[in-house]
Amino acid sequence: MLEPDPKVVRELLTRYASLRIAQAERERPEAARELADVSYTLCVMMATTAVHDAVAKADALLLAKGCAQEVRSLDADGDSGLSLAV
Repeated sequence: MLEPDPKVVRELLTRYASLRIAQAERERPEAARELADVSYTLCVMMATTAVHDAVAKADALLLAKGCAQEVRSLDADGDSGLSLAV
């Protein structure tokens, strides 16, 4: 299965959140249409039928990618900059 580009997913999540806020503050037909389009795109991209599931999967994808990047940077320089004292 193909995995969506994290940058595109992040942009869609940001747009989705912005449109939800805008609609909550003041409903506008054009914003509602754009919100529906972004919601549909998120669902297709994340292979879900419900936008809440798509948002959850998108968040999980970004979290996993963020963790993977941290591990790669740790492997590259061998130092996380974190204290070992816990």
